[in-house]
Amino acid sequence: MTDAILVVNSGSTSLKFGAYKLDDSKSLPLLCRGGIDSMSTDPHFIAKTADGKPIDAHEWGKDNAISHKQALNFIINWLEQHEDNIKVKAAGHRVVLGGTRFSGPTVLTAEIIDYLDDLKRMEPSHQAYEVLGARAIAEVFPGLPQVAVFDSSFHRTMPEVAQIYALPKKARDAGACHWGYHGISYDYIHRQVPKYAPEARRVIVGHLGGGASMCALLDGKSIETTMGFAGLTGLPMATRSGDVPADALFYLIRSGAYDTASLEKALYAEGGLLGLSGITGDMRALQESTDPNARLAVDYFVYTLTKTVGAYTALLGGLDVLVFTAGIGENSSPVRAALCEKLAWLGVQIDEKANEANAITISTPESRVKVLVIPTNEELMIAQHTHDLTVGKA
Repeated sequence: MTDAILVVNSGSTSLKFGAYKLDDSKSLPLLCRGGIDSMSTDPHFIAKTADGKPIDAHEWGKDNAISHKQALNFIINWLEQHEDNIKVKAAGHRVVLGGTRFSGPTVLTAEIIDYLDDLKRMEPSHQAYEVLGARAIAEVFPGLPQVAVFDSSFHRTMPEVAQIYALPKKARDAGACHWGYHGISYDYIHRQVPKYAPEARRVIVGHLGGGASMCALLDGKSIETTMGFAGLTGLPMATRSGDVPADALFYLIRSGAYDTASLEKALYAEGGLLGLSGITGDMRALQESTDPNARLAVDYFVYTLTKTVGAYTALLGGLDVLVFTAGIGENSSPVRAALCEKLAWLGVQIDEKANEANAITISTPESRVKVLVIPTNEELMIAQHTHDLTVGKA
């Protein structure tokens, strides 16, 4: 029998999972991972080994929609009937928003699940589905301990002035504040930086993927981050707009060009790199395109990164390390090179060959700022927190 922690990332029509082995080493090695996609239209399951080799697959057939409850019941039963004879001892969930109650991971109860579900009014694109996954497991496997690990919790170390907006007290009391996201990724990265720059105190991390943000870390703690109230603001993303002036949004509604529903769709699903290019939100495709609008989208992305690094360097009082992570950060050497060229005034110098090879250290020995490319591992971070709060608790 192999005891394991199940990590769940629930989306609107998909579920991703990873199973991590519980052993005496507390290193939590990955056993397998997989997911179920197209749950509402053509659900299909695939599982792979830790090194990416297919293990098993299953299809329900087109137009045979399945619920989150059915999907998680299938996944857990599949794991426990698998050839490795896995026994799931606890489940950990990525949940974007912990609200005012949670400054760290928490063991879930029915009351906490209800509280987190109510926060979907603040963060409509992820929160509801992540909570739905936890509720589904609670109903199908009521005795299984569950933990929520929040993206917003890591940023509760930001100073008060960084967590507020210049709004009336009524609006602030209603929950309008700077929450910050991608905290699970930043939690993982800040633990990795000392391996490569043990003396670094002032660090800026760019979690650059389909969802993108940057974070300023002082002595390993978040002091500022670009994503604000929900997952829409800050840097431009694949399809999300990033920062847009509020008065421009009021104008678009008053002019009749959009109503609130269509404007929300434009900002979340039709903006960002897709909106600027009119082609795609995929950075790889944009970099390969000869269309001038694709070039504009990439240039705008780098422009916003440059502004952010400049502002965050001022907040930190200097910069020791710049870290790139997530899909674009880990794989786009052109984006890294373009940003670092803009940061030459900070003494940033990169090794072109190391950058092209996606090496961990891409700065030269002469660079006054160390530049690192560190793959993130949010799933492992969730597994570790789940372990610490459940099966690993003294």
